[in-house]
Amino acid sequence: MAKHSDTSWKKDHPSTLFSNSVQKADRAVKQAMSHPEEIAVEHAFNSISHAENARSNAEQRNEHMDLVEQNTEHLELMKQQLQEAQEIIEDREY
Repeated sequence: MAKHSDTSWKKDHPSTLFSNSVQKADRAVKQAMSHPEEIAVEHAFNSISHAENARSNAEQRNEHMDLVEQNTEHLELMKQQLQEAQEIIEDREY
């Protein structure tokens, strides 16, 4: 199978990378919400951070901004959910 270009698909399609990153972060946040443990929350924070970097790249390329906006809204919701999971962990520690 031949490559379609010399650059990776991640560089060719930053909005796709962002969408995929948001989906991965969503799974990580759901895991952290259902099993609020420090490692799950840390993994979810890392996934969200990766998605935010992908969002920045997609915004710089100004590609599929309607999709970027939808995914950005979803990312903000996930941040709130993850904060709730973090609070559950902190409450258990006291």
